[in-house]
Amino acid sequence: MKRNIHLVGSMGLEDTPTVFRSLAKHLGERAKRYPDGETGKRYYWIRWQQGIFEQHDQFERVEQAERYRPGATLPYFRVVEGLKPQEVSIDTLGYADAAIASYAVFTDLKTQGVIPTATRFQVSLPTPVAVITSFILREQQGWIEPVYERTMLRELSRITGAIPHDQLAIQWDVCHEVLAQDGALKLHYDEVLDKTLERLERLGASVPEGAELGYHLCYGDPGHKHIQEPTDTDTAVAFANGIAARSTRQVNWIHLPVPRERDDAAYFAPLRALALRPETELILGLVHYTDGVEGTRRRIATAEDIVSDFAIATECGFGRRPAETISELLRIHAQVADG
Repeated sequence: MKRNIHLVGSMGLEDTPTVFRSLAKHLGERAKRYPDGETGKRYYWIRWQQGIFEQHDQFERVEQAERYRPGATLPYFRVVEGLKPQEVSIDTLGYADAAIASYAVFTDLKTQGVIPTATRFQVSLPTPVAVITSFILREQQGWIEPVYERTMLRELSRITGAIPHDQLAIQWDVCHEVLAQDGALKLHYDEVLDKTLERLERLGASVPEGAELGYHLCYGDPGHKHIQEPTDTDTAVAFANGIAARSTRQVNWIHLPVPRERDDAAYFAPLRALALRPETELILGLVHYTDGVEGTRRRIATAEDIVSDFAIATECGFGRRPAETISELLRIHAQVADG
């Protein structure tokens, strides 16, 4: 059975043209959407957003905070003393500038015939919760989140204003919220699933019709290892079903991860309760470099006993992967996708 391929977002290659050319060479039309690879300073997902707060005169750095496991540290920031919530503003985040610049490369390569005609340009954006949880002092997260969200939605508006909707796909990356639902970290709000779904509904509704919309559910990938290993797909299914039930517009795909060690039926069993809309493509992140084609096919075979119709992807982006491994990883995708 032939399967579509999805790219989560990041790729560890030197620049955007190299990413697009590599995807075209190895995957061609097997992937409906090409991301720009989040190259350069964006290679480590949201870590580059630290600079937004470092360089902002309304924020000050207050401590180094241990994250997730020993050795993983990122700074916290807080609003300088004396400022009121309504006085805090963030002008730009850099996502729109990057997307617009990459789309110019995308259109040029499509015009040259390098990128297939039907391929869309994919922009992956983090939820505001992820960024403020990572960088803002806990007691201020609740009132900085709306500030950051407003700025993110302005970035999205710039992106959708500059790129034709029929050429565009927007993916919201949902990580910290999934981890919090499983108890791996604490957010600034309780009722994690319900309150997160409210936020995802709002973010999704901000993507205009005509552009595609998708969600990537994630357990993190520092050092090619999840921050917390999922017991099974139950939490991801709860998020996916909630997104499907609440969305006020079409959702084109939902991606969920599959750890490389999990080729057992118990991991996939909760997928029996999956209730996506007919137009939403399920994407399973079960492609792994470590065990290649054989291991990926083993995970596919187990999943097929429960749900047959799905696309394939890695469990997270591969922006931190050594560049010399990426051609082989893309080859694994292509070989498995071809059946």
